[in-house]
Parts: sequence; structure tokens; C-alpha cells
Amino acid sequence: MTQYYNLPEYAAKDLVTTVERALAEDIGSGDITAQLIPASQIADATVITRESAIVCGQAWVDEVFRQVDPTVVVNWKTMDGEHVSPNQVLFELSGPARSLLTGERAALNFLQLLSGTATLCRRYADIVKNTNVRLLDTRKTIPGLRNAQKYAVTQGGCFNHRLGLYDAFLIKENHIAACGGIRKAITTAKFQSPGKPVEVEVESLTELELALDAGADIVMLDNFTEETMKTAVAINQARAKLEASGGITTETLLGYAQTGVDHISIGALTKDCAAVDLSMRIGH
Repeated sequence: MTQYYNLPEYAAKDLVTTVERALAEDIGSGDITAQLIPASQIADATVITRESAIVCGQAWVDEVFRQVDPTVVVNWKTMDGEHVSPNQVLFELSGPARSLLTGERAALNFLQLLSGTATLCRRYADIVKNTNVRLLDTRKTIPGLRNAQKYAVTQGGCFNHRLGLYDAFLIKENHIAACGGIRKAITTAKFQSPGKPVEVEVESLTELELALDAGADIVMLDNFTEETMKTAVAINQARAKLEASGGITTETLLGYAQTGVDHISIGALTKDCAAVDLSMRIGH
């Protein structure tokens, strides 16, 4: 197999096990329909997209067929991050017909989801392409597919927030209440894990001042209006990175991006994506 992808470490680390789980739930004790075909029969297949999209998921497709049958040859005609048009060929397959059909659904499931994620992210990224803001994903991902979706976000031109609960602090309303206030929460975080980014969510300009005075690295402005956000940028004076969040849509995105915030986090990037319509055509 020719591999054009270069996955970041976080996406590569669980790729094999993610594919194993997908095949296990699909194949179970065996693909009884594929067994109708003679084991010696060799076939070729072509996978196309039925709609415009940003391609993403090559590594997962390759891994599916590697695990199903390493004799299957996958010949890619596109690359991750590439824009494709309806009826364009994404890749070709050759090998035992049984293997092509057994791996088809798992492979296309990965490709349609990750391409859908990348396609939606590109739509958002294009809106703010003439600004300096970075669009960030969130932890609102499909369970078990976080690292794959986070990779797809980057292929669509957006950026990753923290990967999970372990690599950065995000102190939200309930944390603040349980910790005894913004200052105490930030101080404790910096003491417990020096070097880890400390982000705190605020709901007012007063809370913003408290977070800045306590030394937050990033402040999330939750459900601020555009005008209040502009005021927050002026108050901040680049002391911390500012992140806008909460109910921001494609219609309101550009206005928020033009307020001067550094980041905008959008849960829709991973939770509202629609799978790309793909089709595999087989011959022999």
C-alpha cells in the first residue's frame, strides 16, 4: 500500500485498536454473505464520492484492509485535506473479492465520518480565513473516535483544543463553585501541575478581571455578546489568550472573529458533522 498520510502522534497511537474494534463489531464470527463468493475470486473496486467534500481518513481505510487481508492493494487517487467533486474517484482496490466486500463498510464508515468532519471544518475555516482567529474543536466528539476526529479537524483547516481532561486545565462554572472561587481554582491548578495550560471560563467582565489577576493563561468568554467581547479584548491587553465560546454559528462567526479574540471554540465542528455520501463499485 502506498501511504501519503503523516499522522500526528495522538491520531496514530490508537488507530490500530480503533480499527480492530470496528471490524470486530461488524464481522463478529464471520462475514457469511462474503462466503457465498469463491475464495479464489479476485476483483477490482473503485470508491467514489457522490458529493463535494474534503477527504480525510486514508490511514483508517488502509488499516481496515490491512487487518482484513494484507494482500489487498489500495491505490489512492486523492490525499487527506484535498477537495473533491461529485463522482470523483477517491481510491481503487484490488484483491480477493471476499476481502474487498468484508472490509467495505468499516472502511467507508471511517472515511465518510472523517471526511464529513473535515468538510464541515473547512466551511467554518473559510469564513474566517481573512482574520487572525483560530477555530478550535472541543471534547464533543463521538466516543472512541476522538483522536480520529481531532485529526480530521486539522485537515479541514481548524485547530485542536485540548485532547482530553489530562493535557490542559479548563476550569468551568462548576469547578469554580466547587473550588471556592476563580482565584483559588487557578492558584491550585498552577501549584498541582506546573507547566500545564490553565484556562478558565468566565461569564462577565468582572470574572474576566479576576481570572486575569489570578494569572490565567487562557480565558474563555462564555456567551458574551460581540460588543462585550470587544470590551474584554481591551481589558485584557494581551495578558492572556482570549477564547470565545457558546452558541456561535456560521452566521455569527465572522463578527466574533473580528472582535480581536485569539480563539473561537465550536462544538459543532465534531458533533454536527454529516457523513459524506460515498459509493464502492466492484468488478472482477
